[in-house]
Amino acid sequence: MEITPIAYIQSDLKEKFGIPRQSGLVESLRAEVVFTPAYRVPEAVRGLEDFSHIWLIWEFSQARRETWSPTVRPPRLGGNRRVGVFATRSPFRPNSLGLSAVGLERVELDASQGPVLHVSGADLLDGTPIYDIKPYIPYADAHPEASGGFTDRVDRVLLAVECPPALLEQVPPEKREALLSILAQDPRPSYQEDRSRVYGMSFADLQVRFSVDGGKLRVVEITK
Repeated sequence: MEITPIAYIQSDLKEKFGIPRQSGLVESLRAEVVFTPAYRVPEAVRGLEDFSHIWLIWEFSQARRETWSPTVRPPRLGGNRRVGVFATRSPFRPNSLGLSAVGLERVELDASQGPVLHVSGADLLDGTPIYDIKPYIPYADAHPEASGGFTDRVDRVLLAVECPPALLEQVPPEKREALLSILAQDPRPSYQEDRSRVYGMSFADLQVRFSVDGGKLRVVEITK
């Protein structure tokens, strides 16, 4: 079976470091799904605007490998415990496919790009190829009683983010909430606890540098 990208994502996430670990964790994060020329057909998305969420099936395009390992070390487990690859959402898989449920904000009919899907909460790197789109159906897809395996035993603690107002002014107003929410999720691997280290990540056309001390993240520099 051969599959071809039907679309690509356009997002403010320009590198892997800093991408939210799951879709929906940062709902204020906006992105656009832009179809490739062969699929810029308005009829193909007819009725999609009636759904609040959609599934994106995509490729970990920067994690392509010729071989695969049956076990991986999830960062959320400290990077020192192996579990089966099919018990994780690791990008290092036999087929490097990802699956994300994202909010569908609106469907725009662009004169040159055809239908463009404006989505929220996407955990996709800018330029990620998308292979399929399906509507999220609450009665079938939502399972509030489901167990989350090892993820149920990992605490999710948000960091308190300190960003001087002068630095935050470097960020476009409509992107500030998303950036602060990403930082609060703690972009670092779980096993890194160096209080003196300054980390850097790309967001939109910005470089953001920060340090973490305990439960507090402090932004030290934002530059274009």
